[in-house]
Amino acid sequence: MNVLACVKRVPATASRIALTPDEQEIDTRFLAFTVSPHEECAVEEAVRLTEADGGTSTVLTLGPDAAVEQLQDALALGIGRAVLLETDGREWDPAATAGAIVEAVRADAAAGREYDLLLFGNEAADTGDYQVGIRVARALGLPCVTGVKALEIEDRTAIARRELHGGWEVFEVPLPAVVTVKEGINLPRYPSIPGRIRAKKQPIERITPDWPGNSLVKVRLKLPAEEEKHAEILGHGPEAAARVANVLTELGLAR
Repeated sequence: MNVLACVKRVPATASRIALTPDEQEIDTRFLAFTVSPHEECAVEEAVRLTEADGGTSTVLTLGPDAAVEQLQDALALGIGRAVLLETDGREWDPAATAGAIVEAVRADAAAGREYDLLLFGNEAADTGDYQVGIRVARALGLPCVTGVKALEIEDRTAIARRELHGGWEVFEVPLPAVVTVKEGINLPRYPSIPGRIRAKKQPIERITPDWPGNSLVKVRLKLPAEEEKHAEILGHGPEAAARVANVLTELGLAR
């Protein structure tokens, strides 16, 4: 079983997002970065499958040099090989991203490294792109199942399940295949200290894809309005007790 997990470097979801003055980019000066949550599960699934059935696992990302940190996180979890499709930091749209991944997969195949399973997150945490895995599957002529919450491999067949109205849709597709997974398919492990030390020493393979241009034109970014919060002082000392009791009653927390 040879598995490829494709991930994306995104701003940490707990970070407060601000835009550059021209509203064209996210201001990243004070942001931490991580891997999209769905894709953390894709990495975990790749590690679990190869631990159970043997084989190799590879993690790949398209992004700037700083994305090496996210690749090393995946290596620390047990992924065997890491590939960086290095860019100058500009945002690539889904079509451009998928094209670069397809070229990398075909180059690996030409070198004798063919993948049985390509794993993606269902969508990116920052841009919400849902297309990349589907575009890669179409370009490579592979079956694709999206939104997967349970995955098994039996006799060169992927059995993929996704939730539907309280039940399950079950798909059986032959390998090689593309599967996009959702958060909750597994519980990603934390990297150990020995794993992090080992990951620092592992080489990162670098490829510089040609910038194809984006087919979508970005006009500007817009931040949604923040939810307003306020605090009310109910009183001071014992005399505030009656007001506190009334508020708890109004909120349905007391009778």
